[in-house]
Amino acid sequence: MKVPELDSCLLDEFSDALWLEDGLSRNTLESYRSDLQQFSQWLAKQKERKQSDSLLVAATHPDLLEFLACKVSARVKASTTSRELSSLKRFYRFLLRQGRIRADPSLNIDTPKLPRNLPASLTEADVEALLDAPDVKTPLGLRDRTMLEVLYASGLRVSELISLESPQISLNMGIVRVIGKGGKERLTPLGEDALEWVARYTRETRPGLLKGRLSNALFVTTRGSAMTRQAFWYLIKRYAQQAGIAKPLSPHTLRHAFATHLLNHGADLRVVQLLLGHADISTTQIYTHVARERLKRIHALHHPRG
Repeated sequence: MKVPELDSCLLDEFSDALWLEDGLSRNTLESYRSDLQQFSQWLAKQKERKQSDSLLVAATHPDLLEFLACKVSARVKASTTSRELSSLKRFYRFLLRQGRIRADPSLNIDTPKLPRNLPASLTEADVEALLDAPDVKTPLGLRDRTMLEVLYASGLRVSELISLESPQISLNMGIVRVIGKGGKERLTPLGEDALEWVARYTRETRPGLLKGRLSNALFVTTRGSAMTRQAFWYLIKRYAQQAGIAKPLSPHTLRHAFATHLLNHGADLRVVQLLLGHADISTTQIYTHVARERLKRIHALHHPRG
């Protein structure tokens, strides 16, 4: 079913406002839009309104409750329902600020409690095996080893890694300037090992891969173009298989390992938050289980009644 034109125009305004205020990515904006389009289409089936009315503007608190109840009845995942409610809440706050509604119909609707899934991680031995998997005697193996080293040393998101440009890494200062979500910048230390691999890759391998072609990307393919998310995902799975790592693995797993291993070695949660580029500490708090388990091990090892 097509979204009513008035609602479609309203969603255009909302998307523009989100982009201007928070610099959200296209995928995130599309996710908000899709959730709200579903609600508009559901309202169109339930309600009969004049052509001059916006279904979304006219929606009431009971409408939202009934919509969410339908989702639960259809056994939609709690995580999906939670995301949809979050989209609705943000949209109606926008309308309230704009003076288009007098009261927020999403108020007093609680977000479903979600099971807290612990992020998949790797042991330090797993990481060492993964880093050793590429054949660094070959140009592509050296490039791949460097990418893995940078990913683990810095905790970058995969999108941040593949979009790195050479000037973003300072070999003298030992840091990488990361352009994160919403175009926000942060400085992250790399560590001596990763810096040595970057220096070696840029000196021995990158010029040969480019073959005289120009590219701003730090990590390039044999065609001289930037590495893609899909290609790197394939590489990391292949190297995990070579390393004998049977755990489910993705590029994001190394980001989790970065955070987990920092906490295991005594890093403060706030420091990890800054290094990961999380805007809110609550996002980083999923790693507090690591700190708790570490404290339990220390207590069991050193306390006389442990």
